[in-house]
Amino acid sequence: MDRQEKLFKEDNSFQPLSYRMRPRSFDEFLGAEEIIGEGSFLRRTVQKDYLPSLIIFGPPGSGKTTLSILLAKEINADFIELNAAIIGVQDLKEALQKAQRNIELYKKKTVLFLDEIHHFNKLQQDVLLPFIEKGIIILIGATTENPLFALNTTLLSRCRIIELKPLADDKLRILIDRAIKDRERGLGGKNIVISQDAVDEIVRFANGDARIALNTLEIASFVAKAGEDGKILIDASVVREVIGKRVIRYDQKGDEHYHTISAFIKSIRGSDPDAALYYLAKMLLAGEDPRFIARRLIIHAAEDIGMADPLALLIAQSAYYAVEVVGMPEARIPLAEATIYLATAPKSNSVISSIEKVMNYIQEKGVSEIPKHLWGSSPDYLYPHDFPEHFVIQRYLPYDVNEIFYNPTEQGEEKIIKERIKKLWKERYGR
Repeated sequence: MDRQEKLFKEDNSFQPLSYRMRPRSFDEFLGAEEIIGEGSFLRRTVQKDYLPSLIIFGPPGSGKTTLSILLAKEINADFIELNAAIIGVQDLKEALQKAQRNIELYKKKTVLFLDEIHHFNKLQQDVLLPFIEKGIIILIGATTENPLFALNTTLLSRCRIIELKPLADDKLRILIDRAIKDRERGLGGKNIVISQDAVDEIVRFANGDARIALNTLEIASFVAKAGEDGKILIDASVVREVIGKRVIRYDQKGDEHYHTISAFIKSIRGSDPDAALYYLAKMLLAGEDPRFIARRLIIHAAEDIGMADPLALLIAQSAYYAVEVVGMPEARIPLAEATIYLATAPKSNSVISSIEKVMNYIQEKGVSEIPKHLWGSSPDYLYPHDFPEHFVIQRYLPYDVNEIFYNPTEQGEEKIIKERIKKLWKERYGR
């Protein structure tokens, strides 16, 4: 019996419910149909006994470890699990040696699962490269950090990036229902009855995290009292009691990290400066990396404010600069200023909508020929500064491209931009 089977078949009744209810097959795995559903890329490859090296990116409780185990099991590979945050050189060396022996002695593949792979520095990541290239290991790295920022391009070029999303509310409800009914691994033998409002409370509290949902349910099953009929009723008051007693710790790489930065950005997008400042203060007091916060402010300024207030991007960039130059605790002040500015600025997502529209258009239609009067020093090019108002109508888009990609809104400064481009390009905008 290989390690994966042992993980599922051993007597683990003493272990947390979230561990016992881990999916045992792709069909049990919730929330990743586009990744491992029938006909998906990964499903097709493992059915042909092939698995590429992967970086699985997603929030806590989205199933990164479980998916890795299932993939390894599907291709009958040995599964070696290590945590990049705590292992030493010797641990990694022994794992790679075992993978080498698996090939030489047993002709068996090895999946090396590295949880929290973003903790590996550049040198440690580079150590893995020859073993991936030679096929000695199939690397699956799991991370809550965006791999495009957290990992080396040399490693990323040898892996496919898979992103898991937080579990949708309807999937969490299915998971809770399974756990209540499952007599082998779940709570099916405890005669539990759970009210709909209790399920709603758990789903709300879990916020997409399957582990939190199941662990909350399990604690509630111990807290709830049995009635005269012997049934254990879990209602909303029981769940609220459990949630109220739960000590919430802010893990910079875990649950609260993900939930809090999400709430922070959504509060800014929703133009609520008080909520945004609350989550900013929570992160700073918990020791969150202020550079991470500043990077998110820069992204938000371009994505959600954009041309409605172009100064927002400069304010966010200035906050990042202040973090680098001044450092904490003083950097909390420019971070707070940028947060307030962005939260109270007019909002527009026309920039991201425009670039996405253009990129999708080019991917679908291909690239067209550039008009010849725009080539080099063409004599047919009309120099705008030689004309009244420093503008002259001439063709800039390829002749077969007649799309309008940028659609300015009426928000803030963008209203002025909208009026100007409509005045200049009357024919294109049909006015």
